[in-house]
Amino acid sequence: MAKKNTSSFSLPRCFGAVIFSLCFFLPKSVLGVKQELRFRKNGEFKILQVADMHYGNGKTTSCLDVFPNQMRTCSDLNTTAFVERMIRAENPDFIVFTGDNIFGFDATDAAKSLSAAFQPAIASNIPWAAVLGNHDQESTLSREGVMKHIVGLKNTLSQVNPAEAHIIDGFGNYNLEIGGIKGSQFENKSALNLYFLDSGDYSTVSAIPGYGWIKPSQQLWFQRTSAKLRRAYMRQPEAQKGPAPGLAFFHIPLPEFASFDSSNFTGVRQEGISSASVNSGFFTTMVEAGDVKAVFIGHDHLNDFCGALTGIQLCYAGGFGYHAYGKAGWSRRARVVVASLEKTEQGGWGAVKSIKTWKRLDDEHLTAVDVQVLWSKRHEGVRRKKQVGGSK
Repeated sequence: MAKKNTSSFSLPRCFGAVIFSLCFFLPKSVLGVKQELRFRKNGEFKILQVADMHYGNGKTTSCLDVFPNQMRTCSDLNTTAFVERMIRAENPDFIVFTGDNIFGFDATDAAKSLSAAFQPAIASNIPWAAVLGNHDQESTLSREGVMKHIVGLKNTLSQVNPAEAHIIDGFGNYNLEIGGIKGSQFENKSALNLYFLDSGDYSTVSAIPGYGWIKPSQQLWFQRTSAKLRRAYMRQPEAQKGPAPGLAFFHIPLPEFASFDSSNFTGVRQEGISSASVNSGFFTTMVEAGDVKAVFIGHDHLNDFCGALTGIQLCYAGGFGYHAYGKAGWSRRARVVVASLEKTEQGGWGAVKSIKTWKRLDDEHLTAVDVQVLWSKRHEGVRRKKQVGGSK
């Protein structure tokens, strides 16, 4: 968002330096590149969320909303350094970029800026994925072209669109499955499902002003994918009683993000909720599907809260990039999400037990703030029992 006025298999984890408009991209598994995302042997899977890098032209692109004494030396390179610091500090299993990866108006060459923006993730050899925001396509590449360029970069698991969706709006709708630990009873199941959606840029309907939204074709794809994953998870071997937890990633907030006040969220809300001016119903679609436990977005840089609504946590990441509007003295930040497996009675690993999160600030100590549990299997079981009991 601009300043306001204007499946599944792991790449090496070593830190080092759709069909739509006749467009069809083969997933990398079809191309013979075996990629795998799995829980670590310690029963954890860690995701680093980076929102709104707003990358421009590198060292010549100045920072916004920092103190005057920082301006002379501050540029896109500060954003790059922050990504690198976060990777070193957290050593994530997966990195997700949730849109406005570049600020198109200030990026002379979109392909060059995209490659530079994602370079820390590429160099780390950690698998990563991205969705688009409302500014990524405002340079020299179309929205489709931006997503195609991202898909062609090293170590990414991003997709232009799902092969099975013959008609779908947007670019960058796909899902990834996180397998259980090798040798465990969940080795051949996806214990955690990730959904990525293109929330659009701006309304294309003349009577509706403002930002874009998740369209019916995307919601239909989500419903079918969620149902397919649920059936697979609830079948033998190790048939489960409910779906594996899911996490959704996109850029523009849903109108439901405006449902909270200071008493019922963790973090801060320092600006309005810049959602679409219409409600497309995607939140209700997720509630009905029953598997999504948390949604992670960007767009509004001065908001970094998580709030629970009807069993789903709605989470902002907070602004990350230095060529993006912010607030001098309020550190740029990133969100970390960790899913943990439960120990079985036999001493092995079972299903996901809990999902927790925190943020790190780009200060001297990469300070961690607002540690919270977003979802736990135990608490959900208690809630379901109460619901059943209350209906008698």
